[in-house]
Amino acid sequence: MNDMGQEFLLGLAGVSATLLGTFIVGVFFYIDSTTHRRLAGSEATDLYLRSATRWVFTAYSIPLFVPLSLVAMEPLWGAVVFAALGILLILLTVGTGRRILAGGRARMSRAFWVNEWMTSVALLAAMILPWALGGWVPEPADFTPSLLLILGSGFASTAALVMTQFDATRGT
Repeated sequence: MNDMGQEFLLGLAGVSATLLGTFIVGVFFYIDSTTHRRLAGSEATDLYLRSATRWVFTAYSIPLFVPLSLVAMEPLWGAVVFAALGILLILLTVGTGRRILAGGRARMSRAFWVNEWMTSVALLAAMILPWALGGWVPEPADFTPSLLLILGSGFASTAALVMTQFDATRGT
């Protein structure tokens, strides 16, 4: 892999680490807030927020750990890390979808619903792309579109979580 490709992957990992760190700080502030305590009575909402938070953590971890493994190790190990974290993210997507269908979401925003469908479609495309572009052991460059899709999905989900909280506090 050339130096430009390595710099791009390391830059992408840096962006993902920054978003992940900022998200963690936001989660801690939210947990300590009066808004969280006020909305804590809704078990369905709390379960959804936990599920969505796990999803965002995992979504940000893929463009963090995959580029680092692609730069430091053979492409096979990058593919293994991508596949393992991708399978985890797919399972979390199913879990979050189940929470949505469980009911009790009448107060969630339209942005939330659109985000859930769009990120699910983006995730499926992201999981297929490296192997469609590069075969059984994709080159590091073959992961770039997928990593960008997942990073964008994580950012969109962060925005949807924020909007969901605004909508939840609108009536209180």
